[in-house]
Amino acid sequence: QVQLVESGGGLVQSGRSLRLSCAASGFTMDDYAIGWFRQAPGKEREPVACINRWSKTMYADSVKGRFTISRDNAKKTVYLQMDVLRPEDTTVYYCATDLQPTCAGWTVTPFRNWGQGTQVTVSS
Repeated sequence: QVQLVESGGGLVQSGRSLRLSCAASGFTMDDYAIGWFRQAPGKEREPVACINRWSKTMYADSVKGRFTISRDNAKKTVYLQMDVLRPEDTTVYYCATDLQPTCAGWTVTPFRNWGQGTQVTVSS
């Protein structure tokens, strides 16, 4: 059974950093792309970043240059390093996988497997 567990969220001041973790179990994470998404209450889910099985990365324009996605297959964990955080980054962050090796279509194709989310709050 695919399981994804996010951690690392919290409250930080604008301009500071946080690192989110996504721990994977129940599948061979090495073989698949993992994405990070975020969703505020009442709003549509927004793609943030994606890393494919070969560690090629893709980012939404809103976070490009500030966020970095990476993976440690030995630890079965994907990270989202978030720097220069802004109040508008405040929301719940989710990691997800569609059990595909690439990130093709990651911004438009709904992923099938999701974690429970972790709250990030950035104060001004």
